[in-house]
Amino acid sequence: MSQTLNIAIQTNTLTRILILACASFALSMVITPVYTTLAYRYKWWKRQRTESWSGGLATVYHKLHEKKHRRNIPTMAGTIFVASIAFVTLAGNLSRSETWLPLAGMVGAGAIGLIDDWLNIRGKNSNIAGMRAKIKFSLHTVVALIGGLWFYYKLDVSSVNVPGMGDWHIGLLIIPLFMLVVIATANAVNITDGLDGLAGGLLTSSFATYAMIATLQGKYFLAGFCLTVVGALLSYTWFNIFPARFFMGDVGSFALGTALGIIAMQTDTIFLLPIIGIIYVAETGSVIINRLSKKLRHGKKVFLSSPIHHHFEAIGWPEPKITMRFWVMGQVAAVLGLILFVLGRL
Repeated sequence: MSQTLNIAIQTNTLTRILILACASFALSMVITPVYTTLAYRYKWWKRQRTESWSGGLATVYHKLHEKKHRRNIPTMAGTIFVASIAFVTLAGNLSRSETWLPLAGMVGAGAIGLIDDWLNIRGKNSNIAGMRAKIKFSLHTVVALIGGLWFYYKLDVSSVNVPGMGDWHIGLLIIPLFMLVVIATANAVNITDGLDGLAGGLLTSSFATYAMIATLQGKYFLAGFCLTVVGALLSYTWFNIFPARFFMGDVGSFALGTALGIIAMQTDTIFLLPIIGIIYVAETGSVIINRLSKKLRHGKKVFLSSPIHHHFEAIGWPEPKITMRFWVMGQVAAVLGLILFVLGRL
């Protein structure tokens, strides 16, 4: 009888978190026409950056995206899925120990991104496409610090699991570690968001993987949050695939990058995150390599353009081919990360 009861409870729980995904997908689909109408009516066009990620003028980038520049494409579409995820979570998936933190982190970082996007749209200085980097970094650091303090003092987490070495008690050092993971992940996702559909597809794989990890850990509210993100992202990606109708903007990339980093901390899988998110790592790494190369080799670059997806554009790959191949690599990496997680529990 008890075994039958447990199966029934688990079935009901899994059904509930799958319903959350469907609800966020449906809500995002409903909100999208409202956003699209406003975005095109009030011309929320994204202004292109003038500087490359690796420093200097983004000449290669502008040459590659000359036709896209002539198309007016609105930004801030991340508000669609941030609003949908927040509404669905507040309505039916709130948990102090599991969903308060990723929800608050997502909304806080999303608010910073929203300001940045608005300045991008309405800013009068044509040389600055958005908020100054130092200001944005400082604000995001505050969000990460508040999250780290909550993680340590309210959730009472003071250790980190090191594969093959067990749990390491690090006390207050968990706060700067939390901040590092969250800030690094958010910026990596932001850097990756550079081609139609790229970030949406990759983030869908990442959050789906963490939904499975959270489920295996018995953190069903957290798993529900992850699937809520997946549902909303599927709706967004439907409209963002090539040729994109709109872009998520910093409001989307910062919000979900922050949430992803927080979830990695909550599931104690920060050493698996670089595997699950290998594309984010490669994208960020290509920027760092190009920047260092230009400084150390008198302006010479390793990649024709960075992040690396622009390098593949520069050598002649069509944008949809790059996006879909990166999706495949991201999905393979996500499965590998999940396998390593399962093996680590044996």
